[in-house]
Amino acid sequence: MEKLAIISDIHGNMPAYEAVMEDIRQRHVTRIFCLGDSVGKGPHSDLIVDLVRDSCEVVIMGNWDDFIGNPTNDSVLLWHQARLGRARIDYLKGLPFSFEFWMSGKFVRLFHASPRSVYERIQPWDSMETRLSMFDASDSCTEIGQADVAGYGDVHNAYLQILKSKLLFNTGSVGNPLDMTQASYAILEGHYMSKQAAAFSIQHVRVPYDIERAVQQAKDEQMPDLEAYILELRTGQYRGKKKNG
Repeated sequence: MEKLAIISDIHGNMPAYEAVMEDIRQRHVTRIFCLGDSVGKGPHSDLIVDLVRDSCEVVIMGNWDDFIGNPTNDSVLLWHQARLGRARIDYLKGLPFSFEFWMSGKFVRLFHASPRSVYERIQPWDSMETRLSMFDASDSCTEIGQADVAGYGDVHNAYLQILKSKLLFNTGSVGNPLDMTQASYAILEGHYMSKQAAAFSIQHVRVPYDIERAVQQAKDEQMPDLEAYILELRTGQYRGKKKNG
């Protein structure tokens, strides 16, 4: 049996990332996969990209990873671009869209937002038809065929649903959780790369971290859009209220 840690949406929050990585270490996790959005929102996108690249066996593309390097006049994005530098931006642009594998006889597909796009936002309360579509493949996926288990990030709401004998889960967010004010990630346990049916489990983990240290780091770096970021960290409420990001 192996334990796989699935992390997502770190968003430049170093204290949250450090707390999650320490929790992962204590649990003797075998492999770490990242579902994108290491960057943006928080002050340390550059450092997080480097750490994720070193510590994660698999890193896939998120929506922030895709657009953060695009030409822009937006002062917030320009600030993040300047800190990231061209080499990191090129690395983010080259990340794969999805990752598929077998575990304990289940075909698992991981992606950032949906199997079709890094920008398609799917919430746990969306229609049954929409949620069932998360098990489908698209031309963007590496493998064809429906998944038995689909995992993603993007919406910053951790959940697990069983839909017509298939498992849909969201990791929640490490650095910008919008359901409760603790860092979130998931652990998959089973026989990695095995098509033989065996025990399989998914666990959500919530990790407290020093939110005020994260706030102070953002202040120290004179990060733009500061108040909106602080509101999200302290309350778990999205700045846009009607949708998560």
